Amino acid sequence: MEHKNPYFEIAGLGFNTANVMMLLITALIVFLIAFIATRKLSLKPTGMQNFMEWVMDFVKGIISSNMDWKTGGRFQILGITLIMFIFVSNMLGLPFSIQYDGYLWWKSPTADPIITLTLAVMVLVLTNYYGVKMQGTRNYLKTFVSPMSFLLPFKIVEELANTLTLGLRLYGNIFAGEVLLGLLAGMATMWSGAGFFAAAIPMMVWQAFSIFIGSIQAFIFVMLTMVYMSHKVSKDH
Repeated sequence: MEHKNPYFEIAGLGFNTANVMMLLITALIVFLIAFIATRKLSLKPTGMQNFMEWVMDFVKGIISSNMDWKTGGRFQILGITLIMFIFVSNMLGLPFSIQYDGYLWWKSPTADPIITLTLAVMVLVLTNYYGVKMQGTRNYLKTFVSPMSFLLPFKIVEELANTLTLGLRLYGNIFAGEVLLGLLAGMATMWSGAGFFAAAIPMMVWQAFSIFIGSIQAFIFVMLTMVYMSHKVSKDH
């Protein structure tokens, strides 16, 4: 289970090579899915177009459950991008991981806290940006001291806590799933005969469960993103 992360530096800044590679692969897969699903649009959708329309309706339902569609419709593309990107990221490390010369090259990008916390910070920035854009700077800042000014420190702590929990929840679930899969895979390769099946069967069951968990975590991330967004842009919150 011990491994190192490959790194490279640019202008004194260090980058995890595996993270960069896996993020690029995730982005490419999401782009190809979207491209294939929309290249031949028809009034009677079939195949991948059906899938993409289902994703759009699913995200629309998430948004509509948190804010009115007139306000929230502009965030549909954001929700679709997030749910597809996070789902694909969660799935990449499930079938296998690749280690070479002690370095881990293939894994789920979301099994790294730097990636998930970066996504969470992005959500924090976007929600505050749209809060200012749609309510105006003055009205938006008033929400931090409403109904009483002493609530300001608590509102700031809430912002930070929401960001941490959003990122760490995703990381914890995906990382734990990959660790257990690695342990079960190691047991299956060490044992033979009945011992092999004793480890291989739980591994397959856990893989199926991990697919479910990865799907749920993508849904939860997008749901919470829209909850936080609605609190910033809807005047009735």
